[in-house]
Amino acid sequence: MPRYHSPLMQMLIISGVCFLGPGMFNALNGLGGAGQLDARTTSDANAALYASFAIFSIIGGGIVNMAGVRIPTAISCLTYALYTATYIHYNHTHNGLLTILAGVVLGVGGGILWTAQGVIIVSYPSENEKAKFISIFWVVFNVGGLLGGVLPFAINFSESGALTDSVYMVFVVLECVGACVALMLAPPSTIVRDDGSRATILQANTGLSEEATRVLRVFRNKWMLMLAPMSFASNFFYGYCFSVYNGAVFTPRTRGFNNLLYWTASIISSIALFALLDNVRYARRVRGIYAVCVVFAASCAVWAGALIVQLRYSRGGEFTDYPGGLLDFLQTRAAGPIAVYFFMGVVDSWYQNMCYWIIGTLTCDARTTARYIGFHKGIQSVGAAVAWQLVARNVPFVAQLAVNWAVLVVSLPSMACVVMRIEERALDDRLMYLSPRTNKSFVSHNSGFEMSATPKKPNRLTAAII
Repeated sequence: MPRYHSPLMQMLIISGVCFLGPGMFNALNGLGGAGQLDARTTSDANAALYASFAIFSIIGGGIVNMAGVRIPTAISCLTYALYTATYIHYNHTHNGLLTILAGVVLGVGGGILWTAQGVIIVSYPSENEKAKFISIFWVVFNVGGLLGGVLPFAINFSESGALTDSVYMVFVVLECVGACVALMLAPPSTIVRDDGSRATILQANTGLSEEATRVLRVFRNKWMLMLAPMSFASNFFYGYCFSVYNGAVFTPRTRGFNNLLYWTASIISSIALFALLDNVRYARRVRGIYAVCVVFAASCAVWAGALIVQLRYSRGGEFTDYPGGLLDFLQTRAAGPIAVYFFMGVVDSWYQNMCYWIIGTLTCDARTTARYIGFHKGIQSVGAAVAWQLVARNVPFVAQLAVNWAVLVVSLPSMACVVMRIEERALDDRLMYLSPRTNKSFVSHNSGFEMSATPKKPNRLTAAII
């Protein structure tokens, strides 16, 4: 059993939180329209969600640095339960206003929760364990989506309508349990790695104005600006994959079946990428370059496969013009489209893991990571808001696919540029150690891990990051 204040234990706790909160949300979204036959309300709610998510992700780093990870994460998890509960109301009234408003509230909570999550899985582990921690998190988190897909698939196996109230209630209860699990998180300042180093540089708590200044300073950081296209693209494809693809041409029970395959693919592929990114036989820059090439090639192959399927239809749902009507997983003609959706889960996992891994190469301090992750999630949410508006406004399906593919291609050059400048250790590499004899903290610098009680003057690149 890992120590309570160890990075591994804290990563397992936040994984459990995301398993029960965002994991259930992903399971619903993956069904297309959150399990509803009419996806318009869900698309509008997702657009509102990601608009508020963008704002509160950016300021989320400051909130986490000032309030810690425990209480903000617990409160944020409850916003997922509130959002899901509104679909029970929608089942009886078919009025989507409450769901859209709940989407705005969820954006606030989600922005803060995902910032806290990023701090834990990116800054807590040591340099050569970052990909492993990201992979473990992704596995546990996506098991939530996997099990969340089992429920509607099993309950609605012989039905063809929207999800029942009982299914939504199960999701609500699980998301409330996630809020309780979040209360088990420990403050970042108490986390000590197995080698004795701290997960964050100890310093006095920053005031509101100083924290706001440091958050705004990220917008002048050239590395994060270079990664902005990557962040914008990282959740952009969900609108197309979940609603235009899975939600448009498959029967409701097959959407649940596809969900199982999608999250299974994410779990398996995440483990495969970790084996490459944490392989110490290769320099970290080389590992990163290989991974970017693999992600680029796989993503283009998947979008090419999606285009082949997409050219067969222009309308979805009950009035789809797909040859032969909606696809069911028991039909042989569904095999190809289902396989494409499976590999969408693969490239989803690889791209998300790459995002966190690259950000993790820039800093090893939890406070700085909070600001970086907040920036990343903010830009990510802007992209997602745009994508869900394309769905909500009924932009032609082929046009949406073309935009998604273009956004991916545009994001990769700047991502590759940052990867080619990766050093063997994080650029902001100032680790705090506890002396077993004096219980005092010492700052470790990049050159030979030499202990020094007096911090060295940072170089220009490091100073720019801080």
